[in-house]
Amino acid sequence: MIYGHRYESPLGTVCMESDGEALCGLWFADQEEAAAKGADEAAREEETLPVFAQADSWLDAYFAGEEPGPVPKLRLEGTPFRRRVWKILQTIPYGQTVTYGQIARQLAEERGIERMSAQAVGAAVGHNPVSLMMPCHRVVGVGGKLTGYAGGIERKAALLALERG
Repeated sequence: MIYGHRYESPLGTVCMESDGEALCGLWFADQEEAAAKGADEAAREEETLPVFAQADSWLDAYFAGEEPGPVPKLRLEGTPFRRRVWKILQTIPYGQTVTYGQIARQLAEERGIERMSAQAVGAAVGHNPVSLMMPCHRVVGVGGKLTGYAGGIERKAALLALERG
């Protein structure tokens, strides 16, 4: 069974999914992929779960401009490449940014290869199932250019501004 929950943030409604134990999805309701997820909404049961209470507390702290600490338990499905990129996302410090190219260079070094495609990294970042908690908004283009956020560039800018105080 998949359970659903909504959180009202200053930047719009945040939708969450859980398998009952861990958070499996978190996105802004108006994101493009939200339309696809919405097709499964009838299969979700609205439930009060400990993981949703933990996620709400995390989001409360985050939107209060505080570093929210560890994220609730996550259960993420993806290819090994995506999961590795997502693991790197989780290491980006609060209030800081990295580029797609920096992540690509890190992956190339780990694999012992000459180079890795920043576009491939961007595609993996774009499939992040738990935005905000896995901070894809902290990944920017060359020269700090704000690119590629499913929640919208304006929202990405607002999240980065919130983190920078």
